Amino acid sequence: MEVVDVRALVRASGLIAMVFGMGVLGYTLLAPPGYDWFDAVYFTVITLTTVGYAETIDFTGNPAGRAFTVGLLVVGVGTFIYFVSSLTAFLVEGTLDHIWLKRKMEKDIARLSGHDIVCGAGSTGMYVISELLETERPFVLVEADLERVTELRRALGEFPAVVGDAVDDDTLMAAGIERAHGLVVCVSNDRDNLVISFSARLLNPEMRIVARCVDPLVGRKLRRAGADAVVSPNAIGGLRLVAELVRPTAVGFLEIMLRDRERGLRVEDVRVEPGSAFDGLTLRDLRGHHVEGVLVVAFRGEGDDWVFNPDGATAINAGVRVVFIGDAAARARMETLARA
Repeated sequence: MEVVDVRALVRASGLIAMVFGMGVLGYTLLAPPGYDWFDAVYFTVITLTTVGYAETIDFTGNPAGRAFTVGLLVVGVGTFIYFVSSLTAFLVEGTLDHIWLKRKMEKDIARLSGHDIVCGAGSTGMYVISELLETERPFVLVEADLERVTELRRALGEFPAVVGDAVDDDTLMAAGIERAHGLVVCVSNDRDNLVISFSARLLNPEMRIVARCVDPLVGRKLRRAGADAVVSPNAIGGLRLVAELVRPTAVGFLEIMLRDRERGLRVEDVRVEPGSAFDGLTLRDLRGHHVEGVLVVAFRGEGDDWVFNPDGATAINAGVRVVFIGDAAARARMETLARA
């Protein structure tokens, strides 16, 4: 959405208020006896708007009063036209609508809890946003470039965003970081990613932080600064090239699964909480009585013990993370049943 600079309207309003005040003061001082302040206000209005009518205040034989009127007309009419044009631009070109939408979005963000925050909408952030939209996960974008936000909304659809520098703590607070589930830090340079990760960890010690980095040396610093995971696009790109070379069929399967927009299958995971519907069941019970359209591929215990391709008799105890393949609806059911 193209937005007119609100400062232009503020400047125009200030100028017209100043000229109007000067007109009222001048006519009050220069008017002959018998005229009050309201006459001065009325005469100023019909002078600035060029309506004219007649001289409400009689300046016959009063050259100072008429000279003041001439000066007010020369200065005031231009100022009045500038004010009207600025007000028209404000109303017609979308600024008022933008302010209303911004306030509505701020209220929507204030109601979010357990959402994710994406810092940066560049070439990496764009794919993060697309995936979150595809899998129907609530999130807020933080991006300093308004035009980039507008461009992504046109391409991907509407989503909540805070326009501002993610290095600023106030910007992160506006995105609801204290209530967020996770944070993806993928701005354009490693130094900013490092600062944002450190600030975010202080603002929300419990959230999961995943940061992008190019320099491997910065990757270690990011972890010390609070990032739970560090992702290098260069490293992932290299591994993908090798995978396409040596295991093309397996990569093709994953590619088809990730690009299937009709079903939206993904590899997901949930943690089984004590007292949840899953606590104490077996994998056979889960498959038979609780969820459909879910393929369980692995369990991860609290001691980082993995069980791959578990059989039906495998117990699902509290603290276990269940790794499965399913669509967005199946993931939502699994998350609900795994919660206490």
